[in-house]
Amino acid sequence: MNWHRIHRLGLVLGIITLLSAACGSTGGGNTASTWGTATSAAANGGMDALVTAAKKEGKLNVIALPPDWANYGAIISGFTAKYGIRIDSANPNGSSQQEVDAIKQLQGTNRAPDVVDVGMKVALANTSIFTPYQVSTWNDILAGQKESTGLWVQDYGGFMGIGYDTSRVPGGTITAVSDLLKPGFKVALAGDPTQSNQALNGVILASVANGGSLDDVSKGVDFFHTLKTKGNFVPVVGTSATVKAGQTPVLFEWDYLSTSHGKDVKTWKIFVPENATIGGYYAQAISKTAPHPAAARLWEEYLYSDEGQNLWLKGGARPVRQAAMEKAGTLDKAAAAALPPVTGTPQFPTQDQQTAAGTYLASHWSQAIS
Repeated sequence: MNWHRIHRLGLVLGIITLLSAACGSTGGGNTASTWGTATSAAANGGMDALVTAAKKEGKLNVIALPPDWANYGAIISGFTAKYGIRIDSANPNGSSQQEVDAIKQLQGTNRAPDVVDVGMKVALANTSIFTPYQVSTWNDILAGQKESTGLWVQDYGGFMGIGYDTSRVPGGTITAVSDLLKPGFKVALAGDPTQSNQALNGVILASVANGGSLDDVSKGVDFFHTLKTKGNFVPVVGTSATVKAGQTPVLFEWDYLSTSHGKDVKTWKIFVPENATIGGYYAQAISKTAPHPAAARLWEEYLYSDEGQNLWLKGGARPVRQAAMEKAGTLDKAAAAALPPVTGTPQFPTQDQQTAAGTYLASHWSQAIS
């Protein structure tokens, strides 16, 4: 067969393919390509169509989800067991900023993150790379906890605490943030506060506890500068591994994460300052260029279902639908009763306060700890 005959045959096959695709597009509107712009399951053929399309894709890319973070290990296993979709989990100890950076850097590849779970500062700054989606339980979520079209939706939250190994701190206990300035304490953050939402809120806690406020994070930066000059600051990103190794015996982190260290370190406790009870939520978002758009949307449906919300609750996190589920009688009561106690008056930084704090840290943090 000469080249001209091959070329003509290719043109004919191409036309047939295009005609077939056009005919197919007039159907139920639930092909894999249409899920990239679907704003809800109901608007694109329903949950059965979404499940079918997601299973056909067969894969989901997630990022920065350590198995011991808010019970994500069980959540990932549960999703795969239920739908048979393989999950590739990249950079489990990555920051919120690294999550959105990966979307931009890997765009157009099959390795790009399909979904992210990020702090509000990062979520608000990157809405241009997200796509709107409203899960089936959308109406259970308060208006202030979601972007109106679904570009981002808060998922779970908790309170910032100071976890510590009683066998490795002077006196065996911490009763005030000021204790950390005493000789012998080794204090770390769970990330870089210029990139990590968790670490940023750790600095906010320190600021409020030292005379600052949600509007003034400078007192927190000053506090960590003092820790540095006294030799009490450990310039290591605190993780389960560093806690287990004794490298970070005092660690600012979310209460639901700190509680999980007790499995490996029996002498681990958590202190939530009554005068600086800082709460915060993370948010889910779907990448506008997700390589697996149907699987991404099915993942969100799973996370915001009763099953997904209760799995977060079992991890010590407070799911965004907690109040609605409690009213409906679908909340795991035992898991709710096991949540870490909070005695202070909760303070939740607003989106503007988070952004302002991040801006201040961007120009002051590195100098404070250098």
